[in-house]
Amino acid sequence: MEGEKNAGIQFFEGIKAGFPSPAQDCFESGIDLNRVLVKNPSSTFMARVSGDSMQDAGIRDGDILIIDKSIEPRNGAIAVCYVDGEFTLKTIKKDGDIIWLVPANVNYKPLKVTAKNDFMIWGMVTYTIAKRF
Repeated sequence: MEGEKNAGIQFFEGIKAGFPSPAQDCFESGIDLNRVLVKNPSSTFMARVSGDSMQDAGIRDGDILIIDKSIEPRNGAIAVCYVDGEFTLKTIKKDGDIIWLVPANVNYKPLKVTAKNDFMIWGMVTYTIAKRF
Protein backbone atom coordinates (compact mmCIF):
# COMPACT_ATOMS: atom_id res chain seq x y z
CA MET A 1 0.00 0.00 0.00
CA GLU A 2 1.13 3.52 -0.65
CA GLY A 3 3.02 5.03 2.24
CA GLU A 4 3.92 1.68 3.77
CA LYS A 5 7.56 0.66 3.95
CA ASN A 6 8.48 -2.68 2.48
CA ALA A 7 9.59 -4.81 5.41
CA GLY A 8 11.45 -7.06 2.99
CA ILE A 9 11.06 -10.76 2.53
CA GLN A 10 13.83 -12.96 3.81
CA PHE A 11 15.96 -14.02 0.85
CA PHE A 12 17.98 -17.21 0.42
CA GLU A 13 20.62 -17.12 -2.33
CA GLY A 14 21.74 -20.21 -4.23
CA ILE A 15 18.98 -22.83 -4.22
CA LYS A 16 20.37 -25.56 -6.47
CA ALA A 17 18.11 -27.40 -8.86
CA GLY A 18 20.60 -30.29 -9.00
CA PHE A 19 22.23 -32.03 -6.05
CA PRO A 20 21.58 -30.62 -2.56
CA SER A 21 24.12 -28.25 -1.05
CA PRO A 22 24.62 -27.09 2.55
CA ALA A 23 22.79 -23.90 3.51
CA GLN A 24 25.91 -22.27 5.00
CA ASP A 25 25.18 -18.60 5.70
CA CYS A 26 23.26 -18.11 2.46
CA PHE A 27 20.57 -15.82 3.86
CA GLU A 28 20.65 -12.23 2.72
CA SER A 29 19.03 -9.53 4.85
CA GLY A 30 15.95 -9.31 2.66
CA ILE A 31 14.69 -8.78 -0.85
CA ASP A 32 12.48 -6.06 -2.25
CA LEU A 33 10.46 -7.73 -5.00
CA ASN A 34 9.66 -4.37 -6.57
CA ARG A 35 13.37 -3.74 -7.14
CA VAL A 36 13.93 -7.22 -8.52
CA LEU A 37 10.83 -7.57 -10.71
CA VAL A 38 9.94 -4.02 -11.76
CA LYS A 39 12.28 -2.17 -14.13
CA ASN A 40 9.96 0.73 -15.01
CA PRO A 41 7.69 1.46 -12.01
CA SER A 42 5.64 4.21 -13.69
CA SER A 43 4.63 1.91 -16.55
CA THR A 44 4.35 -1.42 -14.71
CA PHE A 45 1.15 -3.07 -13.55
CA MET A 46 0.14 -6.37 -12.02
CA ALA A 47 -2.89 -8.42 -13.02
CA ARG A 48 -4.37 -11.78 -12.11
CA VAL A 49 -4.86 -14.33 -14.89
CA SER A 50 -8.35 -15.65 -15.51
CA GLY A 51 -8.62 -18.65 -17.81
CA ASP A 52 -6.49 -21.42 -19.26
CA SER A 53 -5.53 -20.30 -22.77
CA MET A 54 -1.84 -19.92 -21.79
CA GLN A 55 -1.47 -22.98 -19.57
CA ASP A 56 1.04 -24.72 -21.86
CA ALA A 57 3.30 -21.69 -21.49
CA GLY A 58 3.19 -22.25 -17.72
CA ILE A 59 0.71 -19.43 -17.07
CA ARG A 60 -2.34 -20.72 -15.24
CA ASP A 61 -5.62 -19.41 -13.91
CA GLY A 62 -4.95 -17.34 -10.78
CA ASP A 63 -1.30 -16.54 -11.55
CA ILE A 64 -0.20 -12.93 -11.21
CA LEU A 65 1.40 -11.16 -14.17
CA ILE A 66 3.85 -8.31 -14.07
CA ILE A 67 3.19 -6.22 -17.17
CA ASP A 68 5.38 -3.41 -18.48
CA LYS A 69 3.68 -1.02 -20.90
CA SER A 70 6.98 0.67 -21.87
CA ILE A 71 8.53 -2.41 -23.48
CA GLU A 72 8.41 -2.57 -27.27
CA PRO A 73 6.33 -5.54 -28.46
CA ARG A 74 8.33 -8.26 -30.18
CA ASN A 75 7.58 -11.40 -32.09
CA GLY A 76 7.25 -14.45 -29.85
CA ALA A 77 6.72 -12.48 -26.63
CA ILE A 78 3.72 -12.84 -24.35
CA ALA A 79 1.57 -9.75 -24.20
CA VAL A 80 -1.61 -8.40 -22.72
CA CYS A 81 -3.66 -7.17 -25.66
CA TYR A 82 -6.87 -5.21 -25.92
CA VAL A 83 -9.15 -6.64 -28.61
CA ASP A 84 -12.65 -5.39 -29.29
CA GLY A 85 -13.37 -4.27 -25.75
CA GLU A 86 -11.67 -7.12 -23.89
CA PHE A 87 -8.21 -7.87 -22.57
CA THR A 88 -6.52 -11.12 -23.54
CA LEU A 89 -3.18 -12.75 -22.82
CA LYS A 90 -1.48 -14.32 -25.83
CA THR A 91 1.85 -14.78 -27.61
CA ILE A 92 2.39 -12.24 -30.39
CA LYS A 93 3.25 -13.69 -33.79
CA LYS A 94 4.06 -11.20 -36.52
CA ASP A 95 3.84 -12.48 -40.08
CA GLY A 96 4.71 -9.53 -42.29
CA ASP A 97 1.98 -6.95 -41.68
CA ILE A 98 -0.28 -9.52 -40.04
CA ILE A 99 -0.42 -9.99 -36.28
CA TRP A 100 -1.63 -13.25 -34.77
CA LEU A 101 -2.47 -13.70 -31.10
CA VAL A 102 -1.52 -17.27 -30.32
CA PRO A 103 -2.76 -19.19 -27.27
CA ALA A 104 -0.72 -21.87 -25.49
CA ASN A 105 -3.53 -24.40 -25.25
CA VAL A 106 -4.65 -26.68 -28.10
CA ASN A 107 -8.29 -26.05 -27.15
CA TYR A 108 -8.04 -22.46 -28.42
CA LYS A 109 -7.40 -21.14 -31.93
CA PRO A 110 -5.06 -18.29 -32.85
CA LEU A 111 -6.74 -14.94 -33.45
CA LYS A 112 -5.82 -13.01 -36.58
CA VAL A 113 -5.91 -9.28 -35.91
CA THR A 114 -7.46 -7.35 -38.79
CA ALA A 115 -8.21 -3.70 -39.51
CA LYS A 116 -11.78 -4.39 -38.34
CA ASN A 117 -10.58 -5.10 -34.79
CA ASP A 118 -10.23 -2.44 -32.13
CA PHE A 119 -6.74 -3.61 -31.18
CA MET A 120 -3.83 -2.49 -29.01
CA ILE A 121 -0.89 -4.28 -27.45
CA TRP A 122 -1.37 -3.01 -23.91
CA GLY A 123 1.81 -4.31 -22.30
CA MET A 124 4.45 -7.00 -22.29
CA VAL A 125 4.58 -9.71 -19.63
CA THR A 126 7.94 -9.61 -17.86
CA TYR A 127 7.24 -12.06 -15.00
CA THR A 128 4.59 -14.40 -13.73
CA ILE A 129 4.06 -15.21 -10.08
CA ALA A 130 2.52 -18.63 -9.75
CA LYS A 131 0.82 -20.35 -6.87
CA ARG A 132 1.40 -24.05 -7.29
CA PHE A 133 -0.24 -25.45 -4.17
